[in-house]
Amino acid sequence: MTDAIIIIFSSLGALFILLAAVGVLRMPDLYLRISVTTKAATLGIGLVLIGCAVYFNDLSITTRVSAIIIFLLLTAPVGAHMIGRASYFTGIKLWNKSFYDDLKGKYREDHCLKSFEEGEPDDSIEGSVRNK
Repeated sequence: MTDAIIIIFSSLGALFILLAAVGVLRMPDLYLRISVTTKAATLGIGLVLIGCAVYFNDLSITTRVSAIIIFLLLTAPVGAHMIGRASYFTGIKLWNKSFYDDLKGKYREDHCLKSFEEGEPDDSIEGSVRNK
């Protein structure tokens, strides 16, 4: 019975990690890629870690696994939010089929970097990095 639980948790975790990797490749803009990575990869890693805790069946390992999962759940959304916010303020554009921009009009224009020295940034990752 324990082996079946370990297989289920590990397989589901690997599946969610795979879905996060596919989502990074398939999503059209940076903001959707951040969303996919934060949600699916965090869930996948958490499930794999739960499978490890069940496999080893030791209090010290279960405590460590619990601490790692709590740390992931606290830091992954905050990190993704900060990366997305910094990307928005540096001028990385939303996907052209996005319905609305929640932050548009909430900040002064001089607060955001809307252009680099070379001109307008494009929506690719290469275009969002400054070449010095």
